[in-house]
Formats: sequence, structure tokens, C-alpha cells
Amino acid sequence: MQTGGEAAPGQRRNLYGRRHGKKLKPSQRRMLDTLLPQLGIPGVSPDENPGRAPLGPLFPDRRPLWLEVGFGAGEHLVHQAAAHPEVGFLGCEPFVNGVAMALVRIDAAGLANVRLHPGDARDLIELLPDGALARVFLLYPDPWPKARHHRRRFASPENLAELHRAMAPGAELRLATDIADYARHALEAVAAAPGFSVASVEDAPWPGWPGTRYEAKALAAGRRPQYLTFRRD
Repeated sequence: MQTGGEAAPGQRRNLYGRRHGKKLKPSQRRMLDTLLPQLGIPGVSPDENPGRAPLGPLFPDRRPLWLEVGFGAGEHLVHQAAAHPEVGFLGCEPFVNGVAMALVRIDAAGLANVRLHPGDARDLIELLPDGALARVFLLYPDPWPKARHHRRRFASPENLAELHRAMAPGAELRLATDIADYARHALEAVAAAPGFSVASVEDAPWPGWPGTRYEAKALAAGRRPQYLTFRRD
């Protein structure tokens, strides 16, 4: 994930790393060219919306909205969207290869309840109406293990404050990580953030958990994942 230097004055620090990986398969490129324009959320990018006008309705009805921050290759996002067709799913992922793989999965599953932003989740969150989100997933985020990079971790006071505004009372923030230091950092950050409480800290995943590639890698390496649930008061 992002390995550049500190942000220039007036700029936000990147919370993610590289945007591109290996060459895309033709099927993946086709999905980026054809399906992403259908599922994308216009007006999220600061280039498209320099005035940062709030977003309008993302689905034609008033269904609950769940957000996944950094959906990787979309395994969890697609599983949840298929299991909960009554929910509108918002997914953010800056890694183009991951977006392409997720689009292939979405197309194969025939899902109509997913909208994607192929970029920084903060750009989307800040445009959502107050109380719009019923659930947020932050699954195996970049741990930024070096102490000087801890400010790049997503569980920061600024991001938690913006999430608190965008989440409905009683909404859950679900965080999975295999890095013990990240779990401690998140617990400390939430304890210091107004309007959140710790609901549970478990070694076992939530019901209906499909598993992810990152989780499989962690288990294969002998690391023990933790599954943290926070509640918006």
C-alpha cells in the first residue's frame, strides 16, 4: 500500500498503497470498461465534484446501506450482497486489480444491489447524508506497522468522527485484523472517539462470514485474526 512520503500541507495522507498490479485479463478489462460505469457512483471524486456537493439517493428505495472500506477482490462484498438483497452495498477500493476481480464476481452473481467507488473511501463517506449507514466493514486494512506511519491507519480520530456522522444510531463498525498491534490501536482509538462503544472482541468471525484471501494468508502464517465490533451510540 502507499509507500510515499508524508502528505504535503493541505493534502490528506494516503491510507492505501499501489493502485495497479499485474496486467489485467481481458475479461477484467472488459468489466472495468462496461460494468464499472453502471455501478460507479458519480460525483465522488474531488475532480468530478470540487464543491463536494452531497450525494443524492444511491438506490431507488430507502433500503439500509452497508459500506465496505477496502473490499480487496470482493469476496466478502459479493457474498454479503448476495445474502442480503434487501440491503444496498457500497464498496470502496483504490486497487484497480481488486476492483476488476470484484466486478467479475458481481457480474457472475447477477447482483443489482452494489455500487462501487474505485478510490479513497473517505471521498465517499464525506458526501453521504447524516445517519445513512447501517453497517460498515473494515476488513484486514493495511496495518502500517512502522510507528511513523500509524497516522495512516484508517482508525483515526478524523475518520471515526466522519463515520460517526454518516452512521445511524445503533449501526455497527466491524473490523477484522490479524495484527495484534492494529487491534490494540483500534480499541484505543474508539475508546477515545466520542459516540462509539465496543460491542465485542472475538477470536471467531461473525455469523455468515465467508472468509477472505487475507484471512487465509494470516492463518497459514500462524497469525490469529481478531474480529472487533463497535457500535455507534
